[in-house]
Amino acid sequence: MKYIVTGGAGFIGSNFVYHMLKQHPSDDIVCFDKLTYAGNFETLLPAMEKEHFKFVRGDIADRKAVYRLFETEKPDVIVNFAAESHVDRSIKNPEIFLQTNVIGTSVLLDACRKYGIDRYHQVSTDEVYGDLPLDRPDLFFTETTNLHTSSPYSASKAGADLLVLAYHRTFKVPVTISRCSNNYGPFHFPEKLIPLMIINALSGKKLPVYGDGLNVRDWLYVKDHCAAIDLILQKGRVGEIYNVGGHNERANIDVVKTILKQLGKPESLIEHVEDRKGHDRRYAIDPTKIREELGWEPTVKFEDGIRETVQWYLNNRDWWMNIISGEYEGAYDRLFSKSAVLEYAK
Repeated sequence: MKYIVTGGAGFIGSNFVYHMLKQHPSDDIVCFDKLTYAGNFETLLPAMEKEHFKFVRGDIADRKAVYRLFETEKPDVIVNFAAESHVDRSIKNPEIFLQTNVIGTSVLLDACRKYGIDRYHQVSTDEVYGDLPLDRPDLFFTETTNLHTSSPYSASKAGADLLVLAYHRTFKVPVTISRCSNNYGPFHFPEKLIPLMIINALSGKKLPVYGDGLNVRDWLYVKDHCAAIDLILQKGRVGEIYNVGGHNERANIDVVKTILKQLGKPESLIEHVEDRKGHDRRYAIDPTKIREELGWEPTVKFEDGIRETVQWYLNNRDWWMNIISGEYEGAYDRLFSKSAVLEYAK
């Protein structure tokens, strides 16, 4: 089997690449990534040493580049992680999110129609459901929950999901969709909550917490998410949506305090800042469907996962310091010729 993993230089995508190389060592993995600010080629350097891994630089919204990719690689499966994903950035500049998350998805789906594939999998988010009230802990997102987006980011992801389902119904493209709760773990880009808090605490900087900090998220260790996607690809029913969550709900302020405690830093570093516009109060996923149909359950408890994550950032200072300095952005160009960079964009 040959898999194209779009956005494979990002946080979840890179973890998925390593999961697949380990669990399916005889399958071919092609990473297709534009290497925007959130894509870090240095993350994939160990993968580059593997016989069955290839990296191709390109933009999923570039039709010529995507069609050339399909013609050259002849993939069996597409797993689309490629997305602009930061809510704050989507509030400042929504158009970039529409270009990548909606147009890019449409280009990939058209390529699937044109060249044929066994499966197209869309990696989505629980944010398409909107939010839940804090005073109703009995409520959870299911696969049939109405879409009720709160930000340009979540709206763009919901639009992409609807497009995927439409291509399945209209053109019979074999698709699946997964909607996951908040991930954490190795290679998480420093702009996101958990890595930002770890890095700021290590640097003795203030830890900015939106509003009252009581917003609740359902946290899932990234390696459990990767295992869920793998299982959906192997056993999931075509045309179906699967929610992936771990029943690990935590208020943001409690997550921050847990990190400070593990690092031996004082809570006085916490600084409450103006709340995000349209900030969702609570996300909570019901993973019953994927558990009952496919047998998936998370294996990492939050207490264990957050401890491992903090330790990973302690052990991998060079990785995140290169991001903060901006050094990481030139890694691909330094290692490969300019002609190689442009190969799939002609």
